[in-house]
Order: sequence, then structure tokens, then C-alpha cells
Amino acid sequence: MTFDVTASVSQLVKKNILIVDDHPFIIEGYKNAITRYNPQQYEFSIFQAHDCKSGYEIIEDPNSPQFDIAFLDISMPPYEEKEIFSGEDLAKLLLRKMPSCNIILLTMYTELLKIKTIIRSIQPNGLIIKNDLTFDELLLAFDKVMKNEKYYSQSVVKMLNQSTHNAIEIDQYDKQILIHLAKGISSNDMLQNIPISLNAIEKRKKHLKELLKIKNNSDDDLLKEAKSKGLF
Repeated sequence: MTFDVTASVSQLVKKNILIVDDHPFIIEGYKNAITRYNPQQYEFSIFQAHDCKSGYEIIEDPNSPQFDIAFLDISMPPYEEKEIFSGEDLAKLLLRKMPSCNIILLTMYTELLKIKTIIRSIQPNGLIIKNDLTFDELLLAFDKVMKNEKYYSQSVVKMLNQSTHNAIEIDQYDKQILIHLAKGISSNDMLQNIPISLNAIEKRKKHLKELLKIKNNSDDDLLKEAKSKGLF
């Protein structure tokens, strides 16, 4: 890919980039692609973090700049004290703090359900399945997002074009119920953190089991199936 740009050094446009990924070599790949993008037109300041905690700290740091673009891995070590369990939660935090930031999410998930949930809840500017990731793919995604266009990698596009009759939609309350169940928290104790009634929690658990075709009433089976589909 080539870019025809003739701006002088004095006219360089400065962009602030955040990268959060728990694989150092992937971070280096991102940085390599970014710094090669239109060096005659742009100057990039790149900030990096390696898990949800360090990503949270950068976003919340009053000395951090307003980020123009953020690359966030979906699956990373969580920051449970602040209820940041994934790159999705970091994206939501970032969008609250810096609503103009363009988000590029990267994931190993290949479940249609998970992909649709990410798109619905985050509405990312870019979504890339890591198995699709090459240097050219990354540069293309970055170019699209820099131009305020959306970019979905080929596997995402293929999944979205599939029949959606088996797609399952869950909301934030359902996700919180699953997270609390995984921690061994009872439905009664969930009331302290989830602003719905006990009856509503039990109904949602029952509905989740029906959606996931859990034949018994086992919460363990619910968690196992929900986890395998990337619901939390």
C-alpha cells in the first residue's frame, strides 16, 4: 500500500495512539505499522499497556492526552477491583472519557454471537479477528479508521453475512449475572451490584439457560456454555 503525501515536516499532524495488548510482540507489530503510516504527514505519540489494569491507569491518568485511536485486545488479564474484565470494558471506559476516540478491537473470538455482541455494545471503528492479522491488514485497518471509515476484517464480514437465526443477544445485566455467577456469588448477593430485582435475576438466568439450550438447571453448565461462546 502506498500513500501520496507531500506535507512538509513543519506541517505534521500529531496523533495520540493507545495500544493495550498482553502480547509484547503484537504491540511492537502495531507500533511498526503505525510509524510507517504516512510519515511525511503524521507524527504519532504511542502509549502502551499490557493488561486491563495498566490500560485503566493510562486512561484515567489526568496527564494522558486525548487519544485519537486506541487498539484494544479483547481478552486480557482483568482488573477486578475496578470491574474492568476485558478490552470491551476498557473501550466503554475510554469512550466515556474520550468520546471522540476511534476504537479498533482485536480478538481471537470467532463466534458470531460474540462478534455481534461486541459490535452492538461498543460500535467499534475497527474489528479484527487476530487470525486475519497481517502487516498489510493492520495498515489497511489503520488507514480506514484514520479516514473515519469503519473496518471489519474478512472473517468478521464473513460471519456477519451468515444466517443469524442462531444468534443470541444478551445485555449488560445478563453479562453481569454471568460474571457474578462465575465468582460464586449467589443471586441474593447479586442485588448489591445489579440494580434489578431478585425475581428479574432468576428470570434472566432461566432465559439464558433456554437460549444456550441448557437441558438441566445447572448454573455450572450455564457458565461453561456461556464462556465457550464468549459471552463474558
